[in-house]
Amino acid sequence: MDRMLGRVLVIVPTYNERENLPMITKRLRAALPGVDLLIADDNSPDGTGAVADELAAADPQVHVLHRPGKQGLGAAYIAGFQWGLEEGYDVLVEMDADGSHQPEELHKLLDAVAGGADLAIGSRWVPGGKVVNWPSSREFLSRGANTYTRLLLGMRVRDATAGFRAYRATTLRKIGLEDVQSQGYCFQIDLTLRTVRHGLRVVEAPITFVDRTAGSSKMNRSIMTEALWRITAWGVTGLPTRLRRRKENSAVRWGEKPFVD
Repeated sequence: MDRMLGRVLVIVPTYNERENLPMITKRLRAALPGVDLLIADDNSPDGTGAVADELAAADPQVHVLHRPGKQGLGAAYIAGFQWGLEEGYDVLVEMDADGSHQPEELHKLLDAVAGGADLAIGSRWVPGGKVVNWPSSREFLSRGANTYTRLLLGMRVRDATAGFRAYRATTLRKIGLEDVQSQGYCFQIDLTLRTVRHGLRVVEAPITFVDRTAGSSKMNRSIMTEALWRITAWGVTGLPTRLRRRKENSAVRWGEKPFVD
């Protein structure tokens, strides 16, 4: 697999994850010793950055990116992507620090990339995927958000909000990162939509999502509000193109001349 994938970098953003970081690092290094880890810490007041430095000092495959302050999940990943691209990595992985994304399942995403996927998503909502220890309200919210996303954006991806995913470096370069402004879980939808609209291949691999046992969730009302208005805006602006393509496909299917602007 190493020959097929090249160099793999797992990016783990952190903000107040002092309790979780050592264990998730240990699990990742045990599950896939050949991959590198980049911890992108947003100047956590609980000392997570110092813990990250200790882990890096003990392991040459662990790296740390210290950021000036809390700027959002999207900004942390963009910084991590840029660092990884500059360092010549071929596959860049997103993974949470809290253990909800199990490092032992990362091979599923890498297998999908090795099989030709430009973006592999660890999906909770495809057959075989599931969630553990989630309250029914969180599951309802996630399923509802993904259904709304599919309907409004015309994507077939069932878990566009998922944060456990692997990108080819060529995918990130092609979709562009310079103008990404979305944060929170909306960031995941943004990059999924960009990948789909560039005609690249997205594969969803079933995973088991386990709710965190230590620390606190970063989900809040502002994150949900941003996702709602951005998805709605993207859906409205992209509607004319989707309708035109649907008419073109219908014309081809019925042997008519495709509609052209």
